[in-house]
Amino acid sequence: MDLINKIKNKEAKVTVIGLGYVGLPLAVEKAKAGFQVTGLDRKKERVDKVNRGENYIPDVLDVELQDAVDSGTLCANGDYEVITGSDVITICVPTPLDEAKNPNTEFIENVVENSLPHLTGDQLIILESTTYPGTTQEVIQPKLENAGFEIGEDIYLAFSPERVDPGNKHHKTGNTPKVVGGVTDGCTEVAKTLYEEVIDEDIHPVSSPAVAEMEKLLENIFRIVNISLVNELAMLADKMDIDIWEVIEAAATKPFGFMAFYPGPGLGGHCIPLDPFYLSWKAKQHDFFTRFIDLAGQINDRMPEYVVKESMELLNKRGKSLKGSNVKLIGVAYKKDVDDTRESPALEIMKNLKQRGAKVDYHDPYVDRVSLSESTYNSQALTTDELQGADLVVITTAHSNVDYDKIIENADLIYDTRNALDGLDADNVYKLGS
Repeated sequence: MDLINKIKNKEAKVTVIGLGYVGLPLAVEKAKAGFQVTGLDRKKERVDKVNRGENYIPDVLDVELQDAVDSGTLCANGDYEVITGSDVITICVPTPLDEAKNPNTEFIENVVENSLPHLTGDQLIILESTTYPGTTQEVIQPKLENAGFEIGEDIYLAFSPERVDPGNKHHKTGNTPKVVGGVTDGCTEVAKTLYEEVIDEDIHPVSSPAVAEMEKLLENIFRIVNISLVNELAMLADKMDIDIWEVIEAAATKPFGFMAFYPGPGLGGHCIPLDPFYLSWKAKQHDFFTRFIDLAGQINDRMPEYVVKESMELLNKRGKSLKGSNVKLIGVAYKKDVDDTRESPALEIMKNLKQRGAKVDYHDPYVDRVSLSESTYNSQALTTDELQGADLVVITTAHSNVDYDKIIENADLIYDTRNALDGLDADNVYKLGS
């Protein structure tokens, strides 16, 4: 097969569509593997930054991006004409949910429609955007076939789920096993061959794109269900005056049959709060209702409100009202040591606090500013005066490079929703789930 030979000889030209948290790391890995890679993105700012070797994704090493650009193996463009000369097209665009938690495949459809005039045949198209089972074959395949292409003969089509974990110091795109599922056996073989040249870990082929699509959802459904379980237990532990963190630490000593999950102020990011509901939506088409997924979503959606109510109770015990109080949030990113605020529970907490009349600001070493309810807020310095002037400090993100000793020494009242102060207990500290 000519395309497989091209891939093995690193003669295949690659286009990665979408240069965000998934696409840019993937483009860099493919360039590092020796392929000629073009990143395609509708945002001119991203295109210009990549072409200058200017990194904007924390999980990409600055030097690796710069080396790829300087060596000529990676460039960026905003014109779909680049697909004409491409052998491999990887789609890494958003798949958002609407307010009713129904999936929106508009970005995927637009990419395919814009690509069709430039497809020449003998090309591999891989969808990496997380979506519901059936998307590859129900959304992309018909468009290709209506354009006259025969899947498995002159166009190869597959799904391979992204497994990006922002902020993970050990597992990156290049050393995380990859799952691939093609429409035909030939499609799977071509996709598997590509990733064997790019990824250092095992490539696991499955029988269809739908299996690969559902596999990705299972990964995140597993997490949302277990996180919701421990969040519910944390709320119970509060009432029972039991430290849920100590409970989890004790349970984690069992070497089998238990995996530790931890409570928090809610879920954030583009994956766990959203992905499970692609399957929930699809299940309804089969007259099936995913009760675990829906219940998990309800529990986790309650957590920001629970944090606000607990904050109010803590202030009441000090004879203070939430209305008019100065509340400082530590961290607005959705997880530690990243700058990503997508779906961050801290923003929901901030909005809720302000609606109840609190004066709210925040400190986050990774996020300089955030927009909320048509207003913009800037990260405040973590000064002694700022801390002493706060009626309540709420730790909503457990960033590593925050001076927690300084917070304990100067804040009058602290509500730790992340167990960031574990081992630094003091009389002014209260923890979620204890």
